[in-house]
Amino acid sequence: MQPVLKVRNLKTQFFTYSGVVQAVRGIDFDVYPAEAVGIVGESGCGKSVTGLSIMRLITYPPGKIVQGEINLDGIDILNTPEKEMQKIRGGKISMIFQDPMTSLNPALTIGYQMSEMLRLHTNLKNNEIKERVIELLNLVRIKSPEEVYKQYPHQLSGGMRQRVMIAMAISCEPKIIIADEPTTSVDVTIQAQILYLLHDLKERVNSSIILITHNLAVVAGLCSRILVMYAGLVIEEGSDFQIFENPKHPYTWGLLKSVPRIDQEEKEKLSTIAGLPPDLISPPKGCPFSLRCDYAMRICFEQLPPYFEPEKGHRVICWLLDKRAPAATRSKK
Repeated sequence: MQPVLKVRNLKTQFFTYSGVVQAVRGIDFDVYPAEAVGIVGESGCGKSVTGLSIMRLITYPPGKIVQGEINLDGIDILNTPEKEMQKIRGGKISMIFQDPMTSLNPALTIGYQMSEMLRLHTNLKNNEIKERVIELLNLVRIKSPEEVYKQYPHQLSGGMRQRVMIAMAISCEPKIIIADEPTTSVDVTIQAQILYLLHDLKERVNSSIILITHNLAVVAGLCSRILVMYAGLVIEEGSDFQIFENPKHPYTWGLLKSVPRIDQEEKEKLSTIAGLPPDLISPPKGCPFSLRCDYAMRICFEQLPPYFEPEKGHRVICWLLDKRAPAATRSKK
């Protein structure tokens, strides 16, 4: 099976008065048809910039994609004229942003905004467009869609606004849907509903999903493959089982230890990762996690490790996987 999206050696930088911020530092990954891929990591690791780079929404100045290749279903995204990109965005690839209130126009009704998307990317007539909008609102389980069609964003709850954004994203049945922290601005109950909705829509619409989040629990129920990002790099990639049950990078170990567990009989204090991420204006020449890593060796500070593949489909940037390194295992406590 051929991937619907190929990302190769992607580098995105921001040119600031303080220096050049190397936000994404050469990442590779593929997304296959009808697959859900999670990108996780703490704030500032480059996951949202990766999503915006794929959409080619990095604004210059200050940001710029300086190197790499993004191939969407045979289309070279980085060398496509902007006029063509406007057809591709929403048509072949769409994005659900973190805060729907800032993504929706407060002066226009929900029906008008959703209809505009269909006018741009389909050949539907006006009466057919309204029917399609109502159908989409039903699909994302919004009650009284005919009423919501006439309403403005401020008249809806946060969860309903996010459902509208999802309906807009799937309206033209794109190949890829990028969901950037889609559950951050809503409460836990609505989070579960939105995640269930995304899972259900993936099966119905047959689109691939890239889910960007800092919450490991969010990707656990939706994604079959997970990329762990740190300091602009994909430091570990694997299946959901490989990442949750057999992780190999100390940073991934730290992330998992910071998540509350319901299978623990005794309440334990959550673990934290000491220190701060490196400054991406002048990133370290070795492993970016070395200053925070309990297992760091001399080589970790001097040389960036290559990708090791402990098993098929599982790749990790870490010198601990070198045959010459001393054995190190994670503590699950």
